[in-house]
Amino acid sequence: MTLRPLSFRGRIFKGLALTPEPPVGDWLAGLDHALKRSPTLLQGRALILDVAELKPSLDDLQGLLAELRSRDIRVLGIEGTEAAGEGLPPILIQGRPSAAVEIPAVPAEPEPLVVTSITVEGSIRSGQSIVNPTGDVTVMGHVSSGAEVLAGGSIHVYGALRGRAIAGAARNPRARIYCRKFEPELLGIDRLVRTAEDMGSALRGKAAQVWLDGGTMKLAKLD
Repeated sequence: MTLRPLSFRGRIFKGLALTPEPPVGDWLAGLDHALKRSPTLLQGRALILDVAELKPSLDDLQGLLAELRSRDIRVLGIEGTEAAGEGLPPILIQGRPSAAVEIPAVPAEPEPLVVTSITVEGSIRSGQSIVNPTGDVTVMGHVSSGAEVLAGGSIHVYGALRGRAIAGAARNPRARIYCRKFEPELLGIDRLVRTAEDMGSALRGKAAQVWLDGGTMKLAKLD
């Protein structure tokens, strides 16, 4: 059997060079900060470790590689040293620099939702709308026909509720609607809505409460 001669060809690939500087502890802290800003920064990249600035001993080099492995960073080759040892990545030479890599910033975390409650001292007239998407709404007077109250939390009406009341608008199924005189045009909690035609007349003119139970809107008289 005639063996074919082996053929070797050169290949050039783009790689990202990590260039630690002394003191190594400070450089590792900076690396941790960069990874916190962009956790996927080094994922899927060919990584070269350039230690020319450190001039490390073999023990120091092995320690640095262990630190990188603990951060799930795998080095394909080492540049800038002649130190070689068993289990180390290969030594590379004649690397050419390229443009710096920008670290993408992680979008700022949204501001925490501030829950607030508002109180309307009087009544809400027809055509008026009271909206509080982050908390409860309390109306000391009436909610007239054609008026609307929308709350992220619960709604309390100490007079007659004749208009529209939508509670739990902030996806809060535990929100409730309370009123002293039950005559609403429309009620809503979370994503469930009922019109006056769906509610019947059993509670009309009475003190009542409205809540959700297992995805069903419940209505009951307040004792």
